[in-house]
Amino acid sequence: MTNSIMVIFPYRYHQTWVFDDEHVGLFQEPFVSGVPEMIDMLVKDIPNVDEGFKLLFSAEPFPGYQAELVWLQQEYGGNWYRWNETNMEGWLCPALFKYFSEPPEKIYCNAESIYSNKALA
Repeated sequence: MTNSIMVIFPYRYHQTWVFDDEHVGLFQEPFVSGVPEMIDMLVKDIPNVDEGFKLLFSAEPFPGYQAELVWLQQEYGGNWYRWNETNMEGWLCPALFKYFSEPPEKIYCNAESIYSNKALA
């Protein structure tokens, strides 16, 4: 299986984590039901994170991933995932199917600054 890493750029809009992805027709798509708290944990060390960050994700592990989300169950057209290391659970809405044909058993994630290290220096 090839490792396909996808990327989105979440940002805060009216105190809610959202993202745009014109390639799949999403605009200000919100994260809900436990996922905002998971994101807060992922980005806690990124400066100026409210302006946005880069979120890499894949159904396969990749170098530098921070979180392994494990599929739990389907509900209301979306899917619940658990981040075992933090004891957190979150629901990913049907927008998940814009990236995966079926819910992956695991999703691997990494959050990075949208600014280069040189810009922060």
